[in-house]
Formats: sequence, C-alpha cells, structure tokens
Amino acid sequence: MAEALKGLAGSVGIVTGAAKGIGEGVARTLHALGVKLALADIDEAGLQALAADLGGDVMTARLDVTDGAAVEAFVADAETRLGPVDRLAHVVGIQKFGSIAEMPEADFDAMFSVNVKGAFLTVQAVAKRMIPRGRGSIVAIASTAARTPRVRQGGYCASKAAVAQLMCVAGLELAPYDIRVNCVSPGVTETGMVQRLMATMANTDVVTRGDLDTFRVGVPLGRLARSEEIADVVAFLLSDQASYLTMQDVVVDGGGALGA
Repeated sequence: MAEALKGLAGSVGIVTGAAKGIGEGVARTLHALGVKLALADIDEAGLQALAADLGGDVMTARLDVTDGAAVEAFVADAETRLGPVDRLAHVVGIQKFGSIAEMPEADFDAMFSVNVKGAFLTVQAVAKRMIPRGRGSIVAIASTAARTPRVRQGGYCASKAAVAQLMCVAGLELAPYDIRVNCVSPGVTETGMVQRLMATMANTDVVTRGDLDTFRVGVPLGRLARSEEIADVVAFLLSDQASYLTMQDVVVDGGGALGA
C-alpha cells in the first residue's frame, strides 16, 4: 500500500463490521491513511479495544444494521461528531451452513436480513447525505460465493449475489452525483468466519487444495488471504485514485474462482 492514497487523508469514513476480521483490517488501513473513522459492530467490546489501539479520530457505536432507525441515527451522529461522511466501507456479514433441503428457514432469513437488508439500509443512509454534496465513495464486501456455488452455502451464496447486484444498481443510480459504488469479493480469508467454515470440514486442506467431491476448486496461490490484503483493495477503491471506477466487483481470491 502506498503511503498515501489520494483524497483519503482528512476525510470521514464509516466502517461496519469493524470489530474483527476484514472489517478490522479495513479500519486499521484507513486510519493509517488518515481517515477519521466511525466504526460500527454488534461487538461493542471489540470496537472499544480497536478504538483504543488506533488512538484519535475514531468514534464507535454498537449497531444492528438490520435496524433502519439505528442505522440512520448512527450515520447522523457520525456526521455531527466527525463531519460529512465521504467514504463507506460496508463489511458486516454473517454466514450459516446447511444444505438447501435442510437449512432452517430462520438461518436463511438471518443471512438475508444482515447481509442484504443491512447493506441496503447502510448505503441508503449514507447515500442520501452524499447526494446533495455531489461526492462520495462506497465499497461493500461481497464474496466469491456470489459467483461460485458452494455446497451447504446456498443461503450465503444467494445473499452475497444479492449484495453485489444491489451495489451495482446503487452505482448506476448514484453515478450522476459523482458517487462511486463498488464491491470487493474476497476468497477464503483468515477470519473467524472462515475458521468456522473450516471447523465443519474433516480435512481443512481442501480450502486451499480443492476437493472434487464438494466441487471446490483450490487456491492457486496456495494460502488464505490476510485481512490487510483485502483492506488494501478496499482503500484503493475508496480513494480518489480510483476516480473512474464504479459498479465494479473486484475479486481478491488468490485465483480461487479461476477468474470467474
């Protein structure tokens, strides 16, 4: 990552899902690049620990992204305390496993509520403030699961595909206001979510080496991604150096989707 990316230093950014995993990586990267941050997560203790480690120019809030009133209040508070929000990194997401034939309805609903509705509510709250100012950049975390089917991940794959398409439409609608909207789709990354996935596997080598029985392709680079590697791409897309990029879904997966 370059020492500076155009337009980030001194800007105000929101990171959801910031307490751990990719969200934490994004928060650390943006803070190092001079962004004043409003960090949100349901893990309040994790947020406070991160904020204490980062130091100044950070506010935190426990946030359920499925609660529209709470999302609206959080964004309003961020603008009051830090200034106009220029950047949004929407990272929060959940994953539950189960075959289509056996997955509980509640698990399916939970993934669409958090992953899709949460993205809709957060982007809506930020976008309506960016529109009058005629500027802004939004990045949402999708997944290679949106384009590559995974056994026992039907609900997750479908929800992430919905996120990617939702962001594409948002990018189309917001482009006349010079607001860019993009996605980053990570492959397997060293996060708690992937650790939970690997806990369901008899042989975790299949994550990077592949498994014909479950239609899983391996990772050509031979390892999991680090959260900071995903964060670097998010930071670039949020910055003014990506000023002509919108409606894109950038895959960061070590080749795991074979370019699909």
